[in-house]
Amino acid sequence: MDARTVSTLMEVVRGLVPSDTSIAVTDAQRYLYYQPSRRIDLKIRPGDRIREGSASHKALIVRQNVSERIDGSVLGVPYYGMAVPIVDNGVPQGCVTAILPSMPTSSPPLLTIRTEDRWLPVPHEEILVLEADNRKTKVLSERGTGIHRASLSELEELLPAHTFVRCHRAFIVNVHQIAEILPDFHSTLQLIMKDKSRVPVSQTYAGHFRKLLGF
Repeated sequence: MDARTVSTLMEVVRGLVPSDTSIAVTDAQRYLYYQPSRRIDLKIRPGDRIREGSASHKALIVRQNVSERIDGSVLGVPYYGMAVPIVDNGVPQGCVTAILPSMPTSSPPLLTIRTEDRWLPVPHEEILVLEADNRKTKVLSERGTGIHRASLSELEELLPAHTFVRCHRAFIVNVHQIAEILPDFHSTLQLIMKDKSRVPVSQTYAGHFRKLLGF
């Protein structure tokens, strides 16, 4: 698609979706246009390759509309994508995707974790780190450490994306609980949390993490 076609598409799309929806337009392989919103920003740049597992990618593969939650491991932030492919004579030419935060829930702003002999309700602001633990999640908090029955990916969809950020396949951190950020080997990072614990930022998530925190 050329710039004129993209511009025409955007004029149509802007009239169909709420103003706080992020919009992505692709050709068959790369992003041509991305407009973030106040509610969600996936840090996509024109020219970036379409990430496998994204809503745009799925719509181009199946050549049908796709509406579903996308895991945060794909683009760094979990989101709900509504993607419409552009198909010409059976060949996908591009895609237009509306991007929203993961569907809101009515859950209270806390997690209840299990310790050896009790349950602890922990407010979000007191959570430091979440770690994958055999299909459950280990939660490190100011009140203590315990296990939550949901998986790390399930909690990633429930927790506010602007506060809880995936930094590794096995870790999510509360960005307000980070005390220091140290460089590590091969473009990775080490996070020093306020309780002095250390959390790795893997190469997969380091770029998004830098953009999100602005360094």
